[in-house]
Amino acid sequence: MAGGSTARRLEAAEGAQSLTVGGVTLNYRVVGQGEPLICIHGVGSYLEAWEGVAERLSDRFRILTFDLRGHGRSSKVRGRYEIDDFVGDVLALADHAGFDSFNLAGFSLGGLIAQRIALTHQQRIRRLVLLATVAGRTEEERERVEARLAALQAGDRGSHYDASLSRWLTEGFQAENPELITKLHQRNAENDPECYAAAYRVLAQTDFGGLLDQIRVPVLIATGEEDAGSNPRMALYMHERITGSKLHILPGLRHSILTEALGQVAGLMRDFLGDGREEQQA
Repeated sequence: MAGGSTARRLEAAEGAQSLTVGGVTLNYRVVGQGEPLICIHGVGSYLEAWEGVAERLSDRFRILTFDLRGHGRSSKVRGRYEIDDFVGDVLALADHAGFDSFNLAGFSLGGLIAQRIALTHQQRIRRLVLLATVAGRTEEERERVEARLAALQAGDRGSHYDASLSRWLTEGFQAENPELITKLHQRNAENDPECYAAAYRVLAQTDFGGLLDQIRVPVLIATGEEDAGSNPRMALYMHERITGSKLHILPGLRHSILTEALGQVAGLMRDFLGDGREEQQA
């Protein structure tokens, strides 16, 4: 698919707005009423990835979702990305929305960004949700993700996506949801290859494993039992280092738990974040 028609195919989410900070325009949306919650998507994704969660939680939370720089309808920033670029974008949006403190949820790369915010701006975080994210990679795991990054940087985008699909979703789910798989293929084709690779580099080369014991806010950690990249070993590693954290390994699932187990994930988030509401009201 030609990149020139991307803007026409990417339909704006209902209620979406934009904020320009430092020359970068961020596409975002705020829905719901209640306690502030910011949700950060993964590489190659977009704010709509959180729609199902937002629909289920907007009765109790004011939810801010957005397209990371280089993604969706946000600016296609060229060049090298650093994780603190993403952190700055999140905090600018939080300030703009009037979220002095907030709950924070991140999926995959979004979980790394969320970890960084919790480490550098912990006073702003009420509760933290880390979904299918990484920490404490082994040497073998680093080598595997670096090989995928090298393929992306060499322009081998198609095989990367085809291989990723089986890392993301079970074969049964793919077979039962052909229209969704077609849509995911289309959305992937609409991603800017340079921006995708720049964001993937941050995912591949960032690891806060040695710092996690500094996180002192309540944390929920969840990943799929069969997630190869953000595997249960990493989830347990995070759980053991973050005092008082809660851990859930979702049976039979791979990486895309927001897609394949939406109801389950939203339920875990509601229960965990709801505990915070009840504590504050007590």
